[in-house]
Amino acid sequence: MTGRVFPYPLADVCTVTNVQAALPANGTFLGIDLIPTSVTAAVTNSTGSSGPGSASSSSAIYTYCNVTVAYTHTGKGDKVVVTYAFPSPSDFLGRFYVPGGEAWSLSTDPTGGLEYGAVGGVSDGGYDNANSAYDTVFLYGNGSINWDATYMFSYQALGEMTQVGQAVTPGFYGASADAKLYTYFEGCSDGGRQGMSQVQRWGELYDGVVAGAPAFRAAQQQVLHMWSAVVEHTMDYYPPSCELDKIVNATIAACDPLDGRTDGVISRTDLCKLNFNLTDLIGEPYYCAAENSTSLGYGFNKRQAAGSEAVTTPAQNGTISAEGVQLAQSIYDGVFNSKGQRAYLSWQIGSELEDAAATYDSDTGAWELDIVQTGGEFVSRWIELLDADNIYSLDNVTYDTVVEWMKVAFVKYYDSLQTTEPDLSNFQSSGGKLLHYHGESDPSVPAASSVHYWQSVRSVMYPDASDEESLETLQDWYQFYLIPGAAHCGTNDLQPGPWPVSNMGVIIDWVENGITPTKLNATVSSGDFEGETQLLCQWPTRPLWQGNSSNFDCVNDTTSYDSWTYDFPAFSTPVY
Repeated sequence: MTGRVFPYPLADVCTVTNVQAALPANGTFLGIDLIPTSVTAAVTNSTGSSGPGSASSSSAIYTYCNVTVAYTHTGKGDKVVVTYAFPSPSDFLGRFYVPGGEAWSLSTDPTGGLEYGAVGGVSDGGYDNANSAYDTVFLYGNGSINWDATYMFSYQALGEMTQVGQAVTPGFYGASADAKLYTYFEGCSDGGRQGMSQVQRWGELYDGVVAGAPAFRAAQQQVLHMWSAVVEHTMDYYPPSCELDKIVNATIAACDPLDGRTDGVISRTDLCKLNFNLTDLIGEPYYCAAENSTSLGYGFNKRQAAGSEAVTTPAQNGTISAEGVQLAQSIYDGVFNSKGQRAYLSWQIGSELEDAAATYDSDTGAWELDIVQTGGEFVSRWIELLDADNIYSLDNVTYDTVVEWMKVAFVKYYDSLQTTEPDLSNFQSSGGKLLHYHGESDPSVPAASSVHYWQSVRSVMYPDASDEESLETLQDWYQFYLIPGAAHCGTNDLQPGPWPVSNMGVIIDWVENGITPTKLNATVSSGDFEGETQLLCQWPTRPLWQGNSSNFDCVNDTTSYDSWTYDFPAFSTPVY
């Protein structure tokens, strides 16, 4: 269907009758019974919704057909509502677009594909996702898991919505059923995890997937948000916020030049890890003025949102302590049990330490423990199976407790939320292309978690190939990029580095035009080098700037690569 122009007006096809006629017959998809009487169709105007990394302006006005249809799972009596945005026939370019959501929600906006001439689709997951995020329906009550919602949120809802959408689209436009429809996914954070869930579970449906900072490996990732608080509790040291900020900023300043250019960005956190010692910061002075701020405590580089709570902190004047450095180092080192066995990796050195932010008690004049809700809710709800938003005490919680939490969740959600199946043969053999990126200084989802998954895919799919052969074969369909200095799914307030702004253009060119990327286009949005274009290095090569200029080489560095490589002996089963 790509390139074909359908000359008739949108109003001619945006009718309930036309949509009903385009629905596949029940029995086409095993376990799905469509409900034709549920169909709605209405011509609608929208500014559209750009996905992460889009270079488009949100001011464009699109006219599209807003379609909803419900289905039930055979014999179950449930109801799932899917919504599609069909562009005008003259704008349709033979594409289907699936947007990722965020946090515990699937996307609710189907219009993200309009700028690409694509039909877009979203699902309510069967639990009214638009009004009830997955975390609010996960438990029926204390101890009783809603497994239907869990599997739908984890991967099933998006795959089913895509199957139905792909079947309806040709009939909607009057195209032949066998006409090529290019299908894309784009998402970041849990949206990135959702993209990976589709690659792993529904690989044959997708031609191109853009997955950013995927929050997969849920058991380890979500419990990791508890690690900072447990380290503080174990040390009985709760640092002033200004001390943590000084440690991070001083680390950035010290490690910035190691990549060959002083620009406020640690482009090589591996060189920082290998060559800089946090103990060098002990005794450095810090000062922060009193301030009022808001925070969700989600580790999203100080993003604010509805529901944020006001925080008041006093003026702070002091020097970096040995305890502060020990705390930061323990957090950056990652999770270990009492036997010294590694259980999980952590954020790269120089990333913000938001999970470690203590709370100032104005009554006592002391800094106190603050358990980040991201981790606390996961422990209370998904592990302890209590209908609670957080845990409020770390009494009797040890490093072994943290590892045990990870083990319990690892087993319980291995086939749903974990989302780390490394055998992507179905996706690869179907011709799919995967563009995977991650901010190197992400303070929420560690960049090394993406590196570890890439390594797992490479080793599982090409176990007998040489390093050179496996890398060459993998790059033909799966490419991974670290974004220097970037935070979680966006630029970093502390490091004015580049950010890729045309990921969908890259994946479309790769899929439809055979233009295989070798580097990723990114633009610096602030700082002394604002507007500079950087062609980012494809992993496993790493950037090394030439003499503080605007040029860098993508180099192979075995020592660097090894610093990103982890084993997890605290687990008896492989952690992909």
